[in-house]
Amino acid sequence: MIRREGDVLIVEGPATLHTVPGLVDAGEHFKNGAKSADFSRVTEVDSSAVALALEWQRQAARHGIALRLENLPQAMQNLARLYGVLELMLGDNSASA
Repeated sequence: MIRREGDVLIVEGPATLHTVPGLVDAGEHFKNGAKSADFSRVTEVDSSAVALALEWQRQAARHGIALRLENLPQAMQNLARLYGVLELMLGDNSASA
């Protein structure tokens, strides 16, 4: 589930193959100024969570936003590192992960 607080999207619950399809389309949030995504309330991840984060970055970029990914779970960071995309996901905000 995602909810929005100001310019932050908050991801809650599992971000897995079963839940990510319902989370992917966040373009309207980015169109309306969402600038970061907080993963601190994510309870479970698989590689789908990494794909979700990258897709959100693409959607945000289409609206001129450099999306910040914050509080990435360690398991998600490990997967992103394994796939060679961690730096791409974190950009200049590696301290936020």
